[in-house]
Amino acid sequence: MTTIDIDTPAGPIDALLSIPEGEGPWPSVVVIHDAFGYAPDNKLVSGRIARAGYVALTPNMYARGGRRRCITRVMRELLTKRGRAVDDILAARDHLLAMPECSGQVGIAGFCMGGGFALIMSPKGFGASAPFYSTPLPRQLSDTLDGACPIVASFGGRDPLGVGAPKKLREVTAAKHITADIKSYPGAGHSFANKLPGQPLLRITGFGYNEAATEDAWSRVFAFFGEHLEAGATT
Repeated sequence: MTTIDIDTPAGPIDALLSIPEGEGPWPSVVVIHDAFGYAPDNKLVSGRIARAGYVALTPNMYARGGRRRCITRVMRELLTKRGRAVDDILAARDHLLAMPECSGQVGIAGFCMGGGFALIMSPKGFGASAPFYSTPLPRQLSDTLDGACPIVASFGGRDPLGVGAPKKLREVTAAKHITADIKSYPGAGHSFANKLPGQPLLRITGFGYNEAATEDAWSRVFAFFGEHLEAGATT
């Protein structure tokens, strides 16, 4: 696991790169962090993805000024579906595709804010998308998912931001004939797969880490990625 710079239209940004052990090439995953930013939890996530046999690249979405200065811009670009944040994600995808370690198949995964980006980027040249608690869902969801790749989505049933989100995403993906695996975990809240600080308070507010939901969600994600990101897979 190492930190590298990747080129983007607005200049270089840092990104966390994790490569599996052994001989590649491997399918790859662009990982979009949550609204808290580039926290130690990203290393845990990247390590898990690499151990499962995928190159993981996490671009720092707050590279140009830190969370305090960047979060408003990045959230606005999530809503409008354009801007430097979108360009940075596409640059991360292109960086992976240029790496000899990459098999040529690239997926995307994201958490909270990053889950929203995983959804809006699903029609933009990825082989599979894994949004975790992408709540609230992007606006104009049906139009947003035009041409989307297969989606494996995970929600917390106790997520105060996600009431009705799994049902709506199921309806839209079914109507648009998008291959999808969408699951809500009744005992889990928002951020259930992230080990963020302040866990006791987070659980009270409907957030917080949930090990059982996390393990099941990642099991589904890797099975789904195994089907849709293998060399020569068609989507």
